[in-house]
Amino acid sequence: MEIAQNILQQLLDTNPRFRLLYEEHSLFEKRLDEFKKKGFLSPQEELEVLNVKKMKLAGKDEMEQLVASTGC
Repeated sequence: MEIAQNILQQLLDTNPRFRLLYEEHSLFEKRLDEFKKKGFLSPQEELEVLNVKKMKLAGKDEMEQLVASTGC
């Protein structure tokens, strides 16, 4: 998702939902990076990776809808 910096900043400043989604997205990325650093994942961790990826994707979809609603 490519968002112009000015549009991103405007949404972060004016849209609390977008800000929450953006922050969650960053947390999900960090969590996935932590899993990537591990050499081996337990079945429970593999399931958590899948769940985090699903939540990250759902948040990204909603952020894209919010960006589209700005008309940009």
